[in-house]
Amino acid sequence: MSSSRDNGLESHHNLSEREREILRLVATGASNKEIAQQLFITQNTVKVHLRNIFAKIGVASRTEATVYAIQNGLVQLNNAPRSVEPAVLPPPTIAPVPSIATRRTMPARGWLVIAALLVLLIGIVSIATIRQSAAPVLASPAPARARWQERAALPIARAGLAVAAYENRIYAIGGESAQGIVANVERYDVASDTWTRLSSKPTAVTDVSAAVIGGWIYVPGGRLDAAHLRISDRLEVYNPRQDRWEARARLPEPLCAYALVTFEGKLYLFGGWNGERYVEAVYVYDPDEDAWRAQTPMPTARGYAGAAVVGNKIFVIGGYDGQAALTVNEVYFPERDPDESPWEARARLPEGRYGMGVASISNIVYVLGGEGDTARVLASLQYLQEEDRWVAFESPITKSWVYLAVQPLGTHIYGIGGKMGDAPTGRNVSYRAIYTILVPIVP
Repeated sequence: MSSSRDNGLESHHNLSEREREILRLVATGASNKEIAQQLFITQNTVKVHLRNIFAKIGVASRTEATVYAIQNGLVQLNNAPRSVEPAVLPPPTIAPVPSIATRRTMPARGWLVIAALLVLLIGIVSIATIRQSAAPVLASPAPARARWQERAALPIARAGLAVAAYENRIYAIGGESAQGIVANVERYDVASDTWTRLSSKPTAVTDVSAAVIGGWIYVPGGRLDAAHLRISDRLEVYNPRQDRWEARARLPEPLCAYALVTFEGKLYLFGGWNGERYVEAVYVYDPDEDAWRAQTPMPTARGYAGAAVVGNKIFVIGGYDGQAALTVNEVYFPERDPDESPWEARARLPEGRYGMGVASISNIVYVLGGEGDTARVLASLQYLQEEDRWVAFESPITKSWVYLAVQPLGTHIYGIGGKMGDAPTGRNVSYRAIYTILVPIVP
């Protein structure tokens, strides 16, 4: 038994240092998107590395890779796997992990106990995730409320702002305050719960979004006036390390109120308002070429929609078409063969909404706030893309909250700014979407 275990410990030496690094991150539960952001590589590069890793260590899934990493000492105690916390169950009890040297000397019966515990833990994690997904509304409100926290408010209350995360900080850009459209840029430090004023954006805009590629924050277009007539086509990018702004290639047309995501190192922009109408246009921006290209349009023209990346898909959700709040949920496949349509329909929202915040963590899409065709407060929603269905979850939102910015960061989702009632708000709240659990290994 000892001899075969030693051979297993040596097998990970076939992995390169980069492959070991990626395997460690996989074992923490990080998604391909999170790994790519942390290592400053594309998601496609992550996928290539994972294929090579799986082949070298002889596994077929992330769960098996995680177990391999733990058994072979590639993951330390504070880097154990993550999972979405069950809605009605507390996190599992943590047990200490013995050192590799200790594990080598364990008798055969000890290894059988370890194997059984690993199987049991994987089952618990799977059941926990299923239980969270299965409940339309949380059965126990107390744990849900504990996952929400009020954070330091924005220095200037405003709606329609853009936010982006870089190096564990959130950057809030532009927006419309009670005094008008602003060019303000503030940085929120999660660790200290404080805001810092930075260099203003060259063009004051609102109804914008932001995204990070290669250490730069990209902010396309935006609305320039209160009448919704003057719309910008400028692309301005911010270097957070040097606190400076630069201009890049202009948009093919002026746009605001669009949905924006990054995928494989490129910007994908969906729909929006061009000063005259809501459009169905889709544009992709390549920062290496500094150029925009038109893609297959959306099936539904709209603005004020939300977008989120899950795996190899981009979900474009809800929006406003000039007449009504929309329930549409259309998914875009950026890598699909050109001969096929890149668009498919998915489960519609329970009711139409627009101007909401949308973000994804661990293959679940979260929708906060938004406005509908009625005056009532809209429920916070989770979209379970593997099951293609929507479920509500408890949130502290007791007033109509619209035109807010939502940003995932680590295990949390942050909802910042927006408008409550008729007034801009500086509210900053976080929702803990993921809890850390540790693998129990007992001699």
